[in-house]
Amino acid sequence: MAVQRAASPRRPPAPLWPRLLLPLLLLLLPAPSEGLGHSAELAFAVEPSDDVAVPGQPIVLDCRVEGTPPVRITWRKNGVELPESTHSTLLANGSLMIRHFRLEPGGSPSDEAMSDFHVHPQATVGEEGGVARFQCQIHGLPKPLITWEKNRVPIDTDNERYTLLPKGVLQITGLRAEDGGIFHCVASNIASIRISHGARLTVSGSGSGAYKEPAILVGPENLTLTVHQTAVLECVATGNPRPIVSWSRLDGRPIGVEGIQVLGTGNLIISDVTVQHSGVYVCAANRPGTRVRRTAQGRLVVQAPAEFVQHPQSISRPAGTTAMFTCQAQGEPPPHVTWLKNGQVLGPGGHVRLKNNNSTLTISGIGPEDEAIYQCVAENSAGSSQASARLTVLWAEGLPGPPRNVRAVSVSSTEVRVSWSEPLANTKEIIGYVLHIRKAADPPELEYQEAVSKSTFQHLVSDLEPSTAYSFYIKAYTPRGASSASVPTLASTLGEAPAPPPLSVRVLGSSSLQLLWEPWPRLAQHEGGFKLFYRPASKTSFTGPILLPGTVSSYNLSQLDPTAVYEVKLLAYNQHGDGNATVRFVSLRGASERTALSPPCDCRKEEAANQTSTTGIVIGIHIGVTCIIFCVLFLLFGQRGRVLLCKDVENQLSPPQGPRSQRDPGILALNGARRGQRGQLGRDEKRVDMKELEQLFPPASAAGQPDPRPTDPAAPAPCEETQLSVLPLQGCGLMEGKTTEAKTTEATAPCAGLAAAPPPPDGGPGLLSEGQASRPAAARVTQPAHSEQ
Repeated sequence: MAVQRAASPRRPPAPLWPRLLLPLLLLLLPAPSEGLGHSAELAFAVEPSDDVAVPGQPIVLDCRVEGTPPVRITWRKNGVELPESTHSTLLANGSLMIRHFRLEPGGSPSDEAMSDFHVHPQATVGEEGGVARFQCQIHGLPKPLITWEKNRVPIDTDNERYTLLPKGVLQITGLRAEDGGIFHCVASNIASIRISHGARLTVSGSGSGAYKEPAILVGPENLTLTVHQTAVLECVATGNPRPIVSWSRLDGRPIGVEGIQVLGTGNLIISDVTVQHSGVYVCAANRPGTRVRRTAQGRLVVQAPAEFVQHPQSISRPAGTTAMFTCQAQGEPPPHVTWLKNGQVLGPGGHVRLKNNNSTLTISGIGPEDEAIYQCVAENSAGSSQASARLTVLWAEGLPGPPRNVRAVSVSSTEVRVSWSEPLANTKEIIGYVLHIRKAADPPELEYQEAVSKSTFQHLVSDLEPSTAYSFYIKAYTPRGASSASVPTLASTLGEAPAPPPLSVRVLGSSSLQLLWEPWPRLAQHEGGFKLFYRPASKTSFTGPILLPGTVSSYNLSQLDPTAVYEVKLLAYNQHGDGNATVRFVSLRGASERTALSPPCDCRKEEAANQTSTTGIVIGIHIGVTCIIFCVLFLLFGQRGRVLLCKDVENQLSPPQGPRSQRDPGILALNGARRGQRGQLGRDEKRVDMKELEQLFPPASAAGQPDPRPTDPAAPAPCEETQLSVLPLQGCGLMEGKTTEAKTTEATAPCAGLAAAPPPPDGGPGLLSEGQASRPAAARVTQPAHSEQ
């Protein structure tokens, strides 16, 4: 087995830096052990890191490994194993020594240790007492040291007016005539020395001393650094009088004092930066004694290389079981995790699964081929880190081989029969079989198992989905472990026609309906959809089919006969045929009559229909309370012939009976629903029955009987959406021998009117009817919240 080692941690070089870093990969190869169950634990005590080489000079890449010997160490360069030669030598501790480093043949100028200056200092002119600034930039490995010369002599760094910033900037404050001259930037490292072009500084005479607004000549730049580096936020301000420079964070958090210093007249230096230092920094130049200020800002982004908070641990597992490695890393930005097996990239697939952003590696049904060293590599733009662990597969002697001749045959749309033969060898200790099942399109982690007895060589798998491909394989189990897996086999369940779709119907108007159902997108995958039929119930032929895709969930029918009862039928179909239909009956006669009888009443909102049941209960309570109040009044005044009897209040407080058009069962719409349930149409999803048909089509004898209840043609049309219910109270009824006149109390409303009817001839309790106002318990009620006594 082999292990690929990545440098840890490392920082990617700048784009134009010369690349003398050796891209070498280290492989650890444990010598073959005598037993497969033996584990040789390996770990790096010292890992190789990036380094810089000088042509012609030797270089050593350190490495030290701990583990049970024997251990063989090899190195790779750019993915190719590095052979032993006089040019490179493998040291006893595992380090690699290159005796004479040399450039690759055909090397480009970028292979040099230091590039030329890509920013040279520029000539400048300043007034006495003012500020001058020079800057140069250059790349090299290692990072060059920048110094400055004036007239070919190094400048005096002890002069407080001269400020040298690490990024190659020279600032001179309080300019004097003697500061004039030619300045050069000098860059040096172990490889070479570079000198920039000269830049002349000219200092003019003293200024006029006139007032000058504060101004910021150079503000902070946006910086992206790695932790532990130094941040230099430059701020050069001018003005007369000299402005005061201050720093703050845009988010209001304190900058702190640890590792913070100010260079020159206003440059902010943050040493050993951390992720917490990230933010927007604001430089402000204030005129002394006033609120006049100028500001400039720059963003500091601090990145942190990937580092592990949980390393993977080496494990030993029996063959046929599951092995799991966990590797968690942190960094800024958050690192990406990859896995290697013996130095090769390992991706998900088969019995290998990666979860939780690749932080968890799971290997199911492990075998001898899975025994290896697994590495977790965490990497972000700031650097990378790696950790490794070994998987040892414990293989017991005498385990059975894999089951043979595995076959799967579809039995129905939800069942598949799987059969197999027992293994060729070591079958005496078999205690049972385990069948592994999953959809062929699903990932391995969605697999499930079913156990089978050792004497059974077939199993019926049920509760499967129609027209779906499934994968099956099987293992034999003994007290010492499981056999290897059989060869997987595939089978698809048979197809079937779809089930009846749930259907709801909503009356939109006197000649239109809206049909609602749940969409079935899967129908489109099986060449299916919906078929819609409708007809007047009095006719024998349907209109349709209207073909609709499986993604549609509604359809409107218009230009219907307002006086007819319609039968609506909806079914789903696929390549296996048509499914059973859902049938609904709906009447439009009530909708047309409501439009003609009560145009002023605004009863069209579905919310009112949903509240009719509650409204009826409240009205019943008010009527019952009214009855009780009048009973008490009659007792107080001692009226003759009055007998207080407690009886069923439902006989006395029967709900008012409206005109025939209002009581038409056809208006109740679907499936014999009550008027208060119209808002629930389609939710019960009941099939039509004989009682429903009797309500929709009343017998001729019943329809021909006259309505015995009197009606007042001049009275306003009752609100058909208001349903009056009587609450079954333990109330009072009145049996009167002689009555006296009493004033009636009315609560009028625009949509309906109710009054007390006189007692019937047989002396029984009276019924409430319209047009009567001579009884003492009269009330006209539409909205209980506004009724009065």
